[in-house]
Amino acid sequence: MPKKDSLDIVASEVTICTKCPLWESRKNAVPGVGPCDAKIIFIGEAPGRTEDTKGEPFVGSAGKLLDNLLSQIGLSRKQVFITNIVKCRPPANRPPKPLEIKTCAPYLKRQISIIRPNIIATLGSHSAAYVFSEAAIPFTSITQVRGKPRKANIAGWSVTIFPTFHPASALYYPDRMKTLQKDFKTLKKSLKH
Repeated sequence: MPKKDSLDIVASEVTICTKCPLWESRKNAVPGVGPCDAKIIFIGEAPGRTEDTKGEPFVGSAGKLLDNLLSQIGLSRKQVFITNIVKCRPPANRPPKPLEIKTCAPYLKRQISIIRPNIIATLGSHSAAYVFSEAAIPFTSITQVRGKPRKANIAGWSVTIFPTFHPASALYYPDRMKTLQKDFKTLKKSLKH
């Protein structure tokens, strides 16, 4: 089956999913967007209010910042796949609960195994902790692991994991903007390998 068709099947399953309580308060599930042959997947934590309304990841303030960071390293949203660990917005934008992550993770694993990217870029602590656990790599804190690429095996595929701060954190803590820009420059170097 073509990759695009396989990704479309995952997306259609996500949009009707009722496996955890998050479906009860969502407006739209947010499966993810991007090309099926993307070299890089960006994984955030969960959709926010704007994403829940539009059914697309990273379309609010953090998404605008992500687009800006991508353009600074010569990439556009059309070249990367963007998704989250959980595909429905948690109430009041709270972090996803372990059961919600466990329930939703199979969709993400399928997306990774279909796309087979070279790089998985984790955006924020929750995303990094999840991906590190899948790769059997100890996770301490996002501040200690950010900006340091690591080779790993995830979903049966050898990839580089690239953890960095969530773009939203730079909106709350402006001093993180320079760190994010630096990390994205390092990410650009990783893409060339």
